[in-house]
Amino acid sequence: MKLPEFENPPVIEVVCGLMFDPLAGLLAPHLGLLWQRFRDEYPKCQEVPPLAPVVELFEGEPSIGLELSETPPLPRIWFTRADDIGIIQVQRDRFLHNWKKAKPGDAYPRYGIVLSLFKDKLAIFEQFISDEGLGPVRPRQYELTYVNHIPKGELVSSLLNISVLFPDFSWRADAGRFLACPDGLNWRTSFVLPEHRGRLHVAIRSGVRRDDHETIILLELTARGMAGVPDREQMWAWFNMAHEWIVCAFTDLTSPRAHSAWRRTQ
Repeated sequence: MKLPEFENPPVIEVVCGLMFDPLAGLLAPHLGLLWQRFRDEYPKCQEVPPLAPVVELFEGEPSIGLELSETPPLPRIWFTRADDIGIIQVQRDRFLHNWKKAKPGDAYPRYGIVLSLFKDKLAIFEQFISDEGLGPVRPRQYELTYVNHIPKGELVSSLLNISVLFPDFSWRADAGRFLACPDGLNWRTSFVLPEHRGRLHVAIRSGVRRDDHETIILLELTARGMAGVPDREQMWAWFNMAHEWIVCAFTDLTSPRAHSAWRRTQ
C-alpha cells in the first residue's frame, strides 16, 4: 500500500518506544555506565521525572495506568545529541528514541531513518543490559508517536473556521447564538488497531509554542500496543503497521487545503 506523502509536513517530533518488565536491578550507577556507550554521539545528559506505565487493555476501560512498586523510583534519563535533534530516554521499564526538530531548517528525515535510529540505539541498550547481567528485556508494549505543530494563521486564523483544517469539526457562527468563538481547543479520541494490536490515540489542542511563543494547533497521534508474539520480526511489523495508521489518520483528519499547503505528492 502506497502511503500519502508530503514534502513539507508539520511534524516536529517522532518518538519510537519500547516498554518492558521493570529491570529491578537497574540502578543509577548503571545509567552512568550506559551513557559511556552513547556519549560520543549524545554528549548531553538530563534527569526528568519517569513516565507512568500505561498499558492498552481490552477488558473494561480502554487503558490502565499507574502500577505501584516497592522498588525506589529511578529518574528518567535523557541522553541528547549536541544539535538537539536526537534524544535517548531510559528508565527502569522504558527505552525511547526521539527525533526532534530543533531549528526551523531541520527536515524530517522520514520514518525509515527514524526507525533505524531506534533499532540501533535499542540494540546498544540491550547489549549493555546483557553485559551487566540486568536482563532479559521482556517487551510489554510498543509505542510510536508523531507530534505536529500547525501555526495558527497559516491555515486557520480563528477557531471559528477550524473546519478549514479539520473537516470533521465545525463551530456554528449563528448571528444570535450566546457563545462566541472558543478561546481554546482540546479534543481527544482513540481507535482500535487491527486484530486488537493496540489503539491509535489522537489529540488536537490549541497552545503556545515554548521556544518562540507562537500560537499553534497541536496534532498528536500515538499508537500503543503489542504484536501477537514479542519477537523482533513481529515488533518491527507492528511499528510499520502503526506508522501506516498514523500517516493515514493524519491525512484523513486534515483537509485537502492543508495537504496542498504541506505539498502532498501522493
